[in-house]
Amino acid sequence: MKGFTVATAAVAALSGGVSAHRQHRQAHHYDLFAKRAANDSAVCVPECKTYYTTIYGEPTLVPDAPKPSPTPKTTPPATVPTPIPQECPTPGTYTFPATTMVLTETVTACAPATTKVPSGTHTIGGVTTVVTTATTVVCPVPTVKTESNGVVTSVVTQTTFVCPSSGTYVIGGTTTAVSTETTMTVPTITTYPPGTYTAPAVTTVVDTKTVVYCPFTTDTPAPTVAPTSAAAPTSSAAPPPPKPSPSKTPETSPPVSSPPVSSPPATSPPKLGGGNQWAMTYTPYGNGGVCKSAEEVDSDIAKIKAGGFKTVRVYSTDCNTLPNVGAACRKHGVKMIIGVFVGQPGCTNGSPQIAEQISAIKSWAQWDLVEMCVVGNEALFNGHCTPGQLKDLIGEVRGVLRSGGCNAPVTTTDTVGGWEGQGVAETICPVVDVVSANIHAYFNGAVQPKDAGKFVSSQLQQVSNLCGGKEGYIMETGWPTNGKCIGTSCPGEQQQADAIKSIQQECGGKSVFFSWTNDDWKAPGDCGCENFFGCGRLFSS
Repeated sequence: MKGFTVATAAVAALSGGVSAHRQHRQAHHYDLFAKRAANDSAVCVPECKTYYTTIYGEPTLVPDAPKPSPTPKTTPPATVPTPIPQECPTPGTYTFPATTMVLTETVTACAPATTKVPSGTHTIGGVTTVVTTATTVVCPVPTVKTESNGVVTSVVTQTTFVCPSSGTYVIGGTTTAVSTETTMTVPTITTYPPGTYTAPAVTTVVDTKTVVYCPFTTDTPAPTVAPTSAAAPTSSAAPPPPKPSPSKTPETSPPVSSPPVSSPPATSPPKLGGGNQWAMTYTPYGNGGVCKSAEEVDSDIAKIKAGGFKTVRVYSTDCNTLPNVGAACRKHGVKMIIGVFVGQPGCTNGSPQIAEQISAIKSWAQWDLVEMCVVGNEALFNGHCTPGQLKDLIGEVRGVLRSGGCNAPVTTTDTVGGWEGQGVAETICPVVDVVSANIHAYFNGAVQPKDAGKFVSSQLQQVSNLCGGKEGYIMETGWPTNGKCIGTSCPGEQQQADAIKSIQQECGGKSVFFSWTNDDWKAPGDCGCENFFGCGRLFSS
């Protein structure tokens, strides 16, 4: 109900007393009584009476003020060229338009990717680091964060991790157990240099609800990815996942239209192998795993050439591998086996790590140097790919090479056990041009160095038979100089020399020897041997 007060003045002639501001009235009355104290004449003081009256009426409901409408949250457009997730909610044909983005400065982002993993326990995200002594590591770590509304986002967190001793550590990874084949989100840290990035138009047909990732490509140097591998090598130590390389930031100009250019002429399929020492593995990492300079790479390739090799095998595109190793190989007359490294679950071109390597190969395009392209290194053995995923990825890479005019054979390489896995031969054999395997007699535990060549040759034939007798090559073979004995197979310098000589005699013309130098950036592993396969001294004049 409402109520109000009525006030009536008894003296209506009071000048200014009713309407004046309260503070002004107080000052006026103070002056009036001050004058009375100074003058004995009578002063008329006005008198007032105030009456208070309450009037009751019908109750009136005053409605509450309406609550403000919630402002819808909008997601701003992407500011970095991370792969664009496109949701396909129902079966059908979807077309996603092309997207172009220009970066004027280097940016770093955490990009999500998806991959199917088999049943079991898997570690995703995080950073793999190799230390040679007890130390404390402070690094950015890619991980996933689940919001209160259930939305999962990829984020980068700064983490301090204490490594109590030398070894390989996975920092900040998330371990998840699944009972059936599951699609998982894998976060990765990616650094994008200035340049123009384009996600081409894509048309896809889906038969169930899914999310399609449309990666960007660029004509500028490929962005670099922080290592996020979830497991250390288990047989022979392959290089770590691609990691950032210190390179000068290129200057870029806004995109301009240009007349169409003709495709480069196709190259003839190269003749592989020959002699008794065809190729040598090479990774451009120095002490502690830092990237070697172009001058250091040039010196190494010159020594490999002088050692009698005509081809080097590289594993990925990090550390400026393609431009630096490629320039040195061209200078010294050496061919290359290039590779796409799969270092974590995410065996599709939707994985930023893989998409960036494919983009780097496409931009490099020195096809006359390429003898072979290897997609994945023990990716099946390590559980990073299913046979179906690897098949599709091999086809994707072959398409890039063929469209550029490169007719070099495309394959994958794995352990003999990886090739013998369920569904592997029938899925992979039809899509590889040649068969390749990593074969190390030392890990058998019952092979003596002098018999290493016969063992390696017989294992290669076994893999070739899985693919109906398709031509086979060995992408890694060697013997360590240090570590533990496995059964009756023991490491040592003389043992290595005997094993290498045996391999040369039996199948050197089909073998890539592993490796040119010891790799101090690797963890020694359970065998204590992973960083002691360097055999370049045996070929030095």
